[in-house]
Amino acid sequence: MEIRFVRLKENCLTPKRQTGESAGCDLCACLPGPRAVAPGEVFMTPLGFAAEIPPGYAGFVFSRSGLGSKHGIVVAQGVGVIDSDYRGEWMVPLRNLGSEEYVIQPGERIAQVVFLPAAPAEFVEAGALSGTERGAGGFGSTG
Repeated sequence: MEIRFVRLKENCLTPKRQTGESAGCDLCACLPGPRAVAPGEVFMTPLGFAAEIPPGYAGFVFSRSGLGSKHGIVVAQGVGVIDSDYRGEWMVPLRNLGSEEYVIQPGERIAQVVFLPAAPAEFVEAGALSGTERGAGGFGSTG
């Protein structure tokens, strides 16, 4: 799949997969200089580009495992979703869950995006739902 993009800032880095089998493309901070993120703080990290996701797909932004496990730096809302009709600058809200300040460096790989099919859905009210073995059981109901 090709993702067309335009640079909005001169120092933005092209998102790319690090290995031939990587599921996601790494996203890099596009900053004019280092930026400290205090414990508990959320920082909206600019990426410096806009992109065109093909219809029928969405970009799902996930934390990088190393930043999360070593420093507590994660995507603030858990998983970000970029719709195929969005054409503005991509940004990633990062939250510092750690106990120490973390400094994001210009060009640092801060998150990753995976492109997945996104089926359009409409909710339709119904009088009843079909039955299943599980039924309404949830949150640990299967053991």
